[in-house]
Amino acid sequence: MSKIVFLGAGSTVFAKNVLGDCLLTPALQDFEIALFDINSERLRDSEIMLNNIRKTSGSRCNIKAYTDRKEALRGAKYAINAIQVGGYDPCTITDFEIPKKYGLRQTIADTIGIGGIFRNLRTIPVLDEFAADIREVCPDVLFLNYTNPMAVLTNYMSRYAGVQTVGLCHSVQVCVPELFKSLGMDDQGVKSRIAGINHMAWLLEVSRDGVDLYPEIKRRAKEKQQAGKHSDMVRFELMNKFGYYVTESSEHSAEYHPYFIKRNYPELIDQLNIPLDEYPRRCREQISNWTKMRDELVGDVNLEHQRSHEYASYILEAIETDVPYTIGGNVLNTGLITNLPAEACVEVPCLVNRNGISPTYVGDLPPQLAALNRTNINTQLLTIEAARTGKKEHIYHAAMLDPHTAAELSLDDIVALCDDLIEAHGSWLPKFS
Repeated sequence: MSKIVFLGAGSTVFAKNVLGDCLLTPALQDFEIALFDINSERLRDSEIMLNNIRKTSGSRCNIKAYTDRKEALRGAKYAINAIQVGGYDPCTITDFEIPKKYGLRQTIADTIGIGGIFRNLRTIPVLDEFAADIREVCPDVLFLNYTNPMAVLTNYMSRYAGVQTVGLCHSVQVCVPELFKSLGMDDQGVKSRIAGINHMAWLLEVSRDGVDLYPEIKRRAKEKQQAGKHSDMVRFELMNKFGYYVTESSEHSAEYHPYFIKRNYPELIDQLNIPLDEYPRRCREQISNWTKMRDELVGDVNLEHQRSHEYASYILEAIETDVPYTIGGNVLNTGLITNLPAEACVEVPCLVNRNGISPTYVGDLPPQLAALNRTNINTQLLTIEAARTGKKEHIYHAAMLDPHTAAELSLDDIVALCDDLIEAHGSWLPKFS
């Protein structure tokens, strides 16, 4: 029996979407769905929930929970990764509260920025453990990474861990539908082309019946900016200044650039509706709502599922059936985007079929967009060097090159902040503690 492994299966809501989709996919019937998580209670919750969906859907998949990660991975054809190392308490709290002492504010802190750097540094050692198991018991597995920070972790697994990896993010597939909905436009029949890096990919082309829709998008966006506050003000500001719409949300984008969260311009927070400390707020809300959500997901023996927009099941289906499917995937830049570094992980259209994941050639991005991407790639690559070599100075370099951190703090303060974060993380950073 072929096997799909889900690492981080205690993420019950996400497991419902991704694995519920697999249960409903005809080509994936008769697969074993292997669940692994270090939290035994949440693992059991997901097992119960998925068995309920299996029964209501009539799926023939076999669902099995494992407490031994290597045994879960043994013989797997596909592995789906959705872990979060350190969780909200203590690590997310640390990522936000210590930078605040230096006057450095964040919104989500899971990609680059000082929070993204340290999330990478505590996650990569765990991925090293995954990779060692994979090389031993399932060396040909396709590793589908959903864990943030997407670009660094996917890059590391592909280039240094020797694992066939593709990174998957929601931002590409929802970009056009959500943009058109927010502007009151119809997205039926729209063709688009998106490429860049994760959380900073660009809507390069958008048209219908050969007609460029960007002029109308920009006209409506300008009107919406002038009409009052809304949730996408940062992205519309970037589009106005740089000419293209970016895939990831305004709350994320606000901290990827040096322009928006600034002590010397505090009025920008209100003017552009930037939600500081947004990720901790979401975490607390999810924690407070979990009891009710658990009753709805785990306690409902008649639980049903409808196939979601998550890429995973469609990728597996395309490989199993050889019916092509196109995704926006995160892969190594093997000459795909020609004005971004070869060492980078890029987000580009990919064709999926029996041959696996085949990225497509993009060529040069508009120069201003490539320049913005490179500001984030610099920090990504230095973070990888820190994790790979164990050299603390590369943590400093990564932070010094982060656009938001560098715009707010002096070099000495950046070093001191990193030292404080290393000390606070302690055993979460085994190479540096």
